[in-house]
Amino acid sequence: MTAHPPAILLMGPTASGKTAVALWLAERFPVELVSVDSAQVFRDMDVGTAKPDAATLARFPHRLIDLISPEEAYSAARFRADALAALREIAARGRIPLLVGGTMLYYKALLDGLAELPQADPAVRAAIDAQAAARGWPAVHAELARVDPATAARLHATDAQRLQRALEIFRIAGRPMSELLAAGRRHRPPYDFLSLGLLPADRAALHARIARRFDAMLLAGLEDEVARLRGKYVLSPELPSMRCVGYRQVWEAQDGLIPRGEMRDRGIYATRQLAKRQITWMTNTLRPETFDCLAGDVCERIGRRVEAMLSAA
Repeated sequence: MTAHPPAILLMGPTASGKTAVALWLAERFPVELVSVDSAQVFRDMDVGTAKPDAATLARFPHRLIDLISPEEAYSAARFRADALAALREIAARGRIPLLVGGTMLYYKALLDGLAELPQADPAVRAAIDAQAAARGWPAVHAELARVDPATAARLHATDAQRLQRALEIFRIAGRPMSELLAAGRRHRPPYDFLSLGLLPADRAALHARIARRFDAMLLAGLEDEVARLRGKYVLSPELPSMRCVGYRQVWEAQDGLIPRGEMRDRGIYATRQLAKRQITWMTNTLRPETFDCLAGDVCERIGRRVEAMLSAA
């Protein structure tokens, strides 16, 4: 018997088929869907976010979709609060929350909490940079090892950016970063999480999927969608909504900042880079049980894993 109610996390890079697997599960298990997507929170951003269509949402409602205007910003802290509220409501009805999406920072915020780390201090950073210039980053690593051995153990001696931040935190807060992060992790939600990840056995095949999906978005009217958004809302390219992959490239093409003929290739490249970051998050930080998203029976395999979890509960 488990001490806590179950919850399922279904994560994967863009174009890995997360929505299709989630809908397959929703047809067969007593789950309710919660979106984990930093782009789908924006209203009227449908084509470029691969948001489920109205018919799908009517049959399979998703929490945390269409929450805010594209003029607004949404944070990991707000996601955590919204997701925890959704989990409580779903579990109270005896149903199972199924969180699906590709915003890996949101998963980490949900599972580990948000540590209270000090803001960057330019003067402290300058002092660390000067120290590194004089003695080398391995010497900075050695100092970090004396004050925060846990963090130093997981950082390479030449990882300048992370070494600087870890030592900066210690000098500002007077406490090691590892200690501050551990304090945040004590707030892990009271659920028995089953973390499932979709990963491609062949990265080139995922890239082909990404290209096909971006082409489909263009055919579905992504450029018109951006034009409508710009007419309806007060937007700028610095807003989080317009920094989303696809929207940024269309905006730049519409403003003549990039050649119109390069928009597609730039959008596909940016999406591939996003997928690479998502995969890195999954493999290095979140570490879910993984399934080949290219396998023809991926839904059945994941279904058997969910059934095993429910049988053991």
